[in-house]
Amino acid sequence: MATLDDIRAQTTWRQVLEGQPQHLLLLAMLAVAAFSLIESPADAPRLLGLTGAGWARLSIWLAILHQVVVVAGFRLQLHHAILTRLFGPRDLAVWTAIFMPLLAARPLTLILAGWADTVPITGVRGAEVTAGLVLLVPAAWGLHSTLVHFTLRRAVGGDHFREEIRRLPPVKGGVFDLTDNGMYGIVFLGLWGIALLFGSWNALVVAAFQHAYIWVHMPDRGAGPAASPRLLA
Repeated sequence: MATLDDIRAQTTWRQVLEGQPQHLLLLAMLAVAAFSLIESPADAPRLLGLTGAGWARLSIWLAILHQVVVVAGFRLQLHHAILTRLFGPRDLAVWTAIFMPLLAARPLTLILAGWADTVPITGVRGAEVTAGLVLLVPAAWGLHSTLVHFTLRRAVGGDHFREEIRRLPPVKGGVFDLTDNGMYGIVFLGLWGIALLFGSWNALVVAAFQHAYIWVHMPDRGAGPAASPRLLA
């Protein structure tokens, strides 16, 4: 595996921008689909000033903001050490302070969308609640495994900042004994679970958008002359 110094010594702006046309195309298709599926009844109640549809739209926009920020942060740090140049040894701490609130906004705004929403999914509340709880169990396990076995430093992209993190072996333990993508594949099931627990159509649309859009970050580990991760995001 190439070191961070090797990647930065050989990088080009073409590599930095690699995959971005695909990213923008996927984003456009997913966003148009999601916004078109949101329903906004004329008599919808408001929660903290927004209807369920309003919270759903805000949640989608914040998810887009989060991933665009991650696009810029990950790629510019990996290829040009931009955050290290700006903040020195505090680079990873500053990045974590940017990353985590945007990540937390995803489930928080989803909850508010579901809470305020009056548009049902099926109307069969027993089945929806049961399905929601079933999905929350593996999601909680995946989150626990991410914090305990993967660690927060790796989860926020510490391998873009520190060579010692980049050199760590593949994660084992918990959900990572079953899948290499516990965060994207398992933890994000919790969003679907939240939407089902609320029985909210608009929250379900948000969950579907967020889970689909996160996969543009799926790395291709063998890409590029420096064998650096290639992300569509």
